[in-house]
Amino acid sequence: MNLKKLLLNGRVLLLLLVILVSIITIVSQGITYGLDVSGGVEITAQLENPVDQSTMEEVRTSLETRLNTLGVKDITLEPWGDQIIKIRVANVTEEEANSIINTINRQGVFYAEFNGIIFATGADINRVDQVSYDPREGAWIVPFSISKEAAEKFAQLALGKVGYPVDIFLDPPVDSLLIVPQELYSLMSSGEFQFSSDAKPLPSRLKEAFNIDIVPYGNQSIEEIAKLARGKEKVILVEVNSDLESQLKNLGIKVEERELRAGESADDFVRRVLGLYGPYRLQEGLTTGEPHTELAISIGGSKEDITAMKQAQVVSVVLRSGSLPVKVFVEGVNYIPPTLGEQFKKQVLQAGLAALLVVGLVVYLHYRKVKIAVPVVLTSLSEVVAILGVAALIKWNLDLPSIAGIIAAIGTGVDQQIVITDELLGGIKVGKITKRSGILKRMGRAFFVIWASATTTIVAMSFLFRFFVGGLRGFAFTTILGVLIGILITRPAYAEIAKVLLSEKR
Repeated sequence: MNLKKLLLNGRVLLLLLVILVSIITIVSQGITYGLDVSGGVEITAQLENPVDQSTMEEVRTSLETRLNTLGVKDITLEPWGDQIIKIRVANVTEEEANSIINTINRQGVFYAEFNGIIFATGADINRVDQVSYDPREGAWIVPFSISKEAAEKFAQLALGKVGYPVDIFLDPPVDSLLIVPQELYSLMSSGEFQFSSDAKPLPSRLKEAFNIDIVPYGNQSIEEIAKLARGKEKVILVEVNSDLESQLKNLGIKVEERELRAGESADDFVRRVLGLYGPYRLQEGLTTGEPHTELAISIGGSKEDITAMKQAQVVSVVLRSGSLPVKVFVEGVNYIPPTLGEQFKKQVLQAGLAALLVVGLVVYLHYRKVKIAVPVVLTSLSEVVAILGVAALIKWNLDLPSIAGIIAAIGTGVDQQIVITDELLGGIKVGKITKRSGILKRMGRAFFVIWASATTTIVAMSFLFRFFVGGLRGFAFTTILGVLIGILITRPAYAEIAKVLLSEKR
């Protein structure tokens, strides 16, 4: 076999490069699995009545914002029609799943607090206007309206207190004890959350407004922590010794843990744990003692600042969350234990390897040539590696339908490789392929069939991806991806390999 000729072929080199990059991506990024493979919970949430697309997106964003405060990972929310939202969370325990369900069932609770006193709740939000950019202030603006009673209460509290922090909360951990590292406690008491030295520090504001006690962890005994937890609904361990959890639970105390996410800053972590948005600096115009029902929150940044715009949109959702136009109920729960998910992984791997071996055997029995069967199997395997590489790169959740799509793409690929092989074998005369013009003509016929087949598959799967939801989208995506990789990379490379192999003397 002319190995040097193959290695210098551009199409074969491209295939080898794709395989190498895919392997590096898989090893460095890792593959993200759906909950039906890795284990987790799928929750079907139903809205009280059908809604339009705008309201559905508002409800979805609000639920996502609230669930993110729990610290759950790999969470996806997907609307189904005009009344259903599918919530999928991978790698969670049954206890964490129950916490998610309770959060969904509970209407979002909004609070606006100033210097330790709650002056407005979700019931006081009359209207939230569209987010817009104000070039004069150089900031994104979230206009909203509050009740007259809330405006009067705020005016009295804010009199003469320019620059004081105004906090807004969504589902804060009311009546709880937070055990935090000393550095986080120091951060909560700093200017980041205070602005003015005359204002009360955040831990004091939380204590007065919500009966939330913040305690810096200094190796206190279980008895000391249990004493502090008396009368509290729960204890939240924030980045502290996890051994405390089991010990406190043994005493009958409800315990939750919060952990810092990869890439998350300490101040964002504090905000997530507390359900805090802001604080926002009180402007002079609101400190005169005159009530204002029309208010606005400004988030500094340029018009092109996507981060600032998204922060403003989140604040807009939070303001609406205390008075959503429709209630949400949990209608169904499907919990898959992580151990069962591990079994699925093993079964999928075994099934995939078995499928490749069977394909190789069938191809060998058909052609009676090892040098045809082996390249077909290796080409199919390279397609799997390439698909997994792309999935790892874009963090696509590989669930069972997605894996089925990979298998479907491989099946299509084997069919197309057989078309190429048959065209080449049809041109053999006395052990050699006919002259170059004959090869090009036969390859042209083969690739016409391949491109026609690929086009119809991609068109059909595109409709499935665009108009369907759930697992069908995963099936469509991996099928399209596999077909594209096949016709652009692996099929041309296989054709070059097959031409060299079949040109050798038998």
